[in-house]
Amino acid sequence: MVVHQRISARLVFPAIAIIGVLAFAAVDVEANGRAVSASNASTPSSKVASSTRVSPIAPIAVAPPDPSVLAAAIQQVIASSGAAIGVSLVELGGINPLTWSTNGGEVFTAASTYKLAALMLEAENIAAGRTYPNGVVCFQTDDYEIGWFDDYTDGACFTRNELAMRAGTYSDNTAGHMLVRDVGGAGVLNAWAASLGATNSVFFVDNTTTADDLAALWLAEAQGTIGGAAAQAWLYPVLTGTRTEAGVPAGVPGGVVVVHKTGTIDLVDNDAALVTSGPDGPFVLVVMTDGLGGAAGWQLIATIAADVWQFEAERPLYA
Repeated sequence: MVVHQRISARLVFPAIAIIGVLAFAAVDVEANGRAVSASNASTPSSKVASSTRVSPIAPIAVAPPDPSVLAAAIQQVIASSGAAIGVSLVELGGINPLTWSTNGGEVFTAASTYKLAALMLEAENIAAGRTYPNGVVCFQTDDYEIGWFDDYTDGACFTRNELAMRAGTYSDNTAGHMLVRDVGGAGVLNAWAASLGATNSVFFVDNTTTADDLAALWLAEAQGTIGGAAAQAWLYPVLTGTRTEAGVPAGVPGGVVVVHKTGTIDLVDNDAALVTSGPDGPFVLVVMTDGLGGAAGWQLIATIAADVWQFEAERPLYA
């Protein structure tokens, strides 16, 4: 089991502590000046100032957060599960954000997480004005795969808004196929994903990916580099409050908004999530699993999400 850790070695000086020290010193100087002036009114103020000395106080260095605590907790979960697991965490907030993964580069079956990539590319196209949310995509026979909806007939057409809801909220397979075709096919989708850092994925064709690759896509989306606020406004609603909330959303406190795309097939359960309001700011969490499936797989993902949340909550606010 390989654990990858990347963390800045930069020491952080807590601004609150420094400001408090300087404020205390300033009050002390002012008080001393008043005391001298009262006892000796003939003493020039310049002499009062020159006779007052403030000893310099070295700032307190705060070490970056130690991910070994999180690594130990996750490794215990992995060992006890008996499943293959890949986890990738990318913090988007705080002074010293952390990027950490375990088995983040291991290739897993993507299942329906390929729809996340298709939806993100569609959102970018809509934000750029290349396509329109109410523009229609018409069903073709090769698009069909059994799923949530059964109204796909020859000549039936659906708006991109409808397909996004079906592929995102319900993870409908036929809608996912239609979106891939609409953005230009698997070749275009994979080239676009690779340009954002998802270099070990073959979405839709072999349909494989990694936790790190899905995290790279979420990082680009959350940072606004693939369509900005307009893309997010179209994408996020269809990935919030989905038909499968048993993974990452179940591992964080109620009321926290989680924008995510799941994927499940056979013994595979995956969840690629943006937690929009963590204890120290938003963070991306991707968990890939193979070997359990079903309720056990989702519970495993929820447990890992809970461990990550606890790690985030225990970090110093200034770290």
